[in-house]
Amino acid sequence: MSGKTVFDIFVVGGGINGCGIARDASGRGYSVALAEMNDFASGTSSGATKLIHGGLRYLEHYEFRLVREALMEREVLWAMAPHVIWPLRFVLPFQKGGIRPAWLIRLGLFLYDHLGGRKLLPATKTLDMRRDPASKPLKPIFTKAFEYSDGWVDDARMVVLNARDAADRGATILSRYKVTSARRENGLWQVTVRSNDSRETRTFSARMLVNAAGPWVDQVLAGAVGKNNVHNVRLVQGSHIIVRKKFSDPRAYFFQNPDNRIIFAIPYEGEFTLIGTTDRDYRDDPKDVKISDEEVSYLCNAASEYFQEPVRPEDIVWSYSAVRPLYDDGASKAQEATRDYVLKVETDGGVPLLNVFGGKLTTYRRLAEHALEKISEAIGARGGPWTAGSSLPGGDFAVTAVTKQVQALRASYPFISTVYAERLIRCYGTRAPMVLGKAKSEAELGRLFGGTLYEAEVRYLMEFEWARTAEDILWRRTKQGLFLSREEAAGLEDYLAREAVL
Repeated sequence: MSGKTVFDIFVVGGGINGCGIARDASGRGYSVALAEMNDFASGTSSGATKLIHGGLRYLEHYEFRLVREALMEREVLWAMAPHVIWPLRFVLPFQKGGIRPAWLIRLGLFLYDHLGGRKLLPATKTLDMRRDPASKPLKPIFTKAFEYSDGWVDDARMVVLNARDAADRGATILSRYKVTSARRENGLWQVTVRSNDSRETRTFSARMLVNAAGPWVDQVLAGAVGKNNVHNVRLVQGSHIIVRKKFSDPRAYFFQNPDNRIIFAIPYEGEFTLIGTTDRDYRDDPKDVKISDEEVSYLCNAASEYFQEPVRPEDIVWSYSAVRPLYDDGASKAQEATRDYVLKVETDGGVPLLNVFGGKLTTYRRLAEHALEKISEAIGARGGPWTAGSSLPGGDFAVTAVTKQVQALRASYPFISTVYAERLIRCYGTRAPMVLGKAKSEAELGRLFGGTLYEAEVRYLMEFEWARTAEDILWRRTKQGLFLSREEAAGLEDYLAREAVL
């Protein structure tokens, strides 16, 4: 392939934007190659608060276009991927004399309900916290709360499903290949990539380059492309902590802090609560990002202002941190910088380059459509928009039919538990039987590494989802890292190392 095939598009970056663009373009008939220097979703795309949401707080910054687009996308994405996206109700406790008056919150929620797109998600309502079960884990200082709808997403799975679908539609998808050089030669891009183990270097020719490298977008421009004085993105760090379950209510909480920032407390993987996020400027290399002691204290203190039972650093069972690459609009505070995306085309020498700045999980599909408009203008149109009515791999069932899918899987594989069946449907949807294969008993699933992670699933992830390391599998593909001991995780790593040699 190297040196022979001329691709229409070469995409740099395997986060949600890069994989979304590759999928959309492949579905329209463009020839596409994509390179991700690490694992898919290993950067920003797996470091979010895992919400498909309109962005209620963005209304305060007058980002009405972004909020409206995001609100309209919630149910579109839910229909595309009901296995990895599902609705979630949020409780926003209100206290007199708080940061935002009740009328302002009501106005924001009215706009949230009516800006567009809500058909199946229930509307906002007011709660009497003297009677509602949502008050149980909270301090007894709230008499009123507002409840509204948004959605939850398994972010890393949504990314890899976009990559999988792009590959199924003909795209060449490379994980763990870094773009080391991208130069315009003879009317084409010549893109050189090197494998992480440095054993292989390949060169691809393409009519157009798409730089969707997220926090590394400026590094790609300065390094691989060779541009000078590059500064387009403002890096903002967001960190999250996971603690043992703080409440049994299926709803999430939206907490307002005295500094005007907000955090969420969200039911997570059945037995845990996710608390986040922080917002602070970040100036180091994105690959080195990790939660700071200051952020840990901030999240613990902020949550403890609301929960009767304090959240302490020693309660944390896992944490994660990522850098959001916001388009640098000159905002004075990190939390005020625009969350909207910006697409810019450069045509130096007549060979087009599309740079993708910003974006968020909820709007990735629309970002991809807008990117394809610019691609069509630059190198010629192929098929029209198609993703709105599509399904991501495994998501070809009704949003109300998750329970039916679980029951059907258990009927076909009666030896698996309901808990395991639910997890498989939430990860793989209608592709869950591909994971279990022809197994007629638990023993035929192979080695149990811990939690509900069997060898059959590990092999599926290696074959179909580019998984190579224990981190790929435990923290991005399955979240089973929360349920395996350190020794069990090491056993999985040893198994993968042996498989790589074979």
